[in-house]
Amino acid sequence: MDFDLTDDQRLLKDSVDRLIADRYDFEQRKKARTEKDGWSRAMWAQFAELGLLGLPFAEEHGGFGGGPVETMIVMEAFGRGLVLEPFLATVILGGGLVRRLGSAAQQDALLPQVAAGKLLLAFAHVERFSRYDLSDVQATATRAGDGWVLNGEKSVVLHGDCADKLLVTARTAGGRHDRAGIGLFLVDAAAAGVSRKGYATQDGLRAAEVAFANAPAEAVLGDPGGALPGVERVVDEAIAAICAEAVGLMQCMHDITVDYMKTRQQFGRAIGSFQVLQHRSVDMLVALEQARSMAMFATMMAADEDETIRRRSVSAAKVQIGRSGRHVGQEAVQLHGGIAMTMEYKVGHYFKRMTMLEMLFGDADTHQKIVSEMGSLF
Repeated sequence: MDFDLTDDQRLLKDSVDRLIADRYDFEQRKKARTEKDGWSRAMWAQFAELGLLGLPFAEEHGGFGGGPVETMIVMEAFGRGLVLEPFLATVILGGGLVRRLGSAAQQDALLPQVAAGKLLLAFAHVERFSRYDLSDVQATATRAGDGWVLNGEKSVVLHGDCADKLLVTARTAGGRHDRAGIGLFLVDAAAAGVSRKGYATQDGLRAAEVAFANAPAEAVLGDPGGALPGVERVVDEAIAAICAEAVGLMQCMHDITVDYMKTRQQFGRAIGSFQVLQHRSVDMLVALEQARSMAMFATMMAADEDETIRRRSVSAAKVQIGRSGRHVGQEAVQLHGGIAMTMEYKVGHYFKRMTMLEMLFGDADTHQKIVSEMGSLF
């Protein structure tokens, strides 16, 4: 199996790495958090100019025509930079749903706007008490003339407070946990009957609680009762993407900690000279490399057409990412001491984001159960 990047992929990696190094240091990130949306519109425009917002889309939609490897490259760099902008919400989730479930006309209308940075999307799916079960949908969609109206509530909608349009799952038939009867609807975030309450999450990003009261849908994407398989596939792709982001986070936590151990003095010598602390830093590196291997595995399998193979693979990666991320983050904090959890020092911010990623789309226990029920990887 070839793990080498192509020339185009190396160019992409160099461009994104340079952008993060030059334009996204910790002080610039703190400044972006104070802006109206909690992130930088100017940086979003820069992403669009570099072609990052069209990364997974076809060229006819203003895209790069990239696949999971290109997404991995960008997300790992974004992890290192602790990027605040809604790339996951708009491009990976929102754009992915339009790409997988939208008609040709819907793709032509929406994806070029996303690629140009002119349209923000958010995926409104999670509901209270759903506990990572993608089939647990209680929001409803009912016919109203030639269209649909939505009722219900969605929780922790990533960047839902600033989105222009919402991609909302709602039940058109069946009971709460039925796999059939779930549709995906495009809703204008400013439409009558839509109310949003935005808030900052612990990792510095944004989310919203969204309520629908006879809110009109602009369109339905795909079969009004058969959206779940497409939703599951896009979520699998998103899991592979955040696994790559987590590797970037862990790499920075390890590097910062090793540098700190070289300079922090105790008993007249650098704490990095103490063998027991050297062993702990090596354990961090081992956990990081295990996570990197599984993130690469998830990237390779995210495009697999076999649902069982794909789901089992990304779940196995999510288990390892959760375990490695927690270990690396806890060690980074403990080896720094109290300074690590101050707002002025970046290690704590990396660990907060890592903790959020561990929970997003299912924690390690949830995905370990999926792997055990689906059988071994090999």
